[in-house]
Amino acid sequence: MIKAILIFNNHGKPRLIRFYQYFSEDMQQQIIRETFHLVSKRDDNVCNFLEGGSLIGGSDYKLIYRHYATLYFVFCVDSSESELGILDLIQVFVETLDKCFENVCELDLIFHMDKVHYILQEVVMGGMVLETNMNEIVAQVEVQNRMEKSEGGLSAAPARAVSAVKNMNLPEIPRNINIGDINIKVPSLSPF
Repeated sequence: MIKAILIFNNHGKPRLIRFYQYFSEDMQQQIIRETFHLVSKRDDNVCNFLEGGSLIGGSDYKLIYRHYATLYFVFCVDSSESELGILDLIQVFVETLDKCFENVCELDLIFHMDKVHYILQEVVMGGMVLETNMNEIVAQVEVQNRMEKSEGGLSAAPARAVSAVKNMNLPEIPRNINIGDINIKVPSLSPF
């Protein structure tokens, strides 16, 4: 099972943090620091698997990571997960981000955090792998984007309604409204 997904830059600044096991906030910060120190001091030509640090569970846990440009993608997993399977999952996640953002960079992770989390939730939820087919993930992201655009039209509706009322050409504003036995006096309204 996946215990945590950490993405940080070359300077150790977290860009995406997702824990699937409860840790206090202080412990999470220590795990991030320790993981960064373990991963960042390794050469690029060495194995991408290492035993988990003392904070995340010791030898029963593994850190599987990839370093792309300025970002480290680190998956903390227990011993039941396949190292090569998780390495492939990291590749799928990064390629999906690349397709969705057209040459993904660190700024995309910062300014489009909601979309990145949505993509991650399409791949992993609750520490379990849901989808590894990049085309399926991208298709779901496109559906989500279409829904957001259609809702954007609805969120602009109040402004359109106000402008439509302002542009109405009423010859006279009614002063008294009579409905059966009910008589309603309309107060004087100032024009828009």
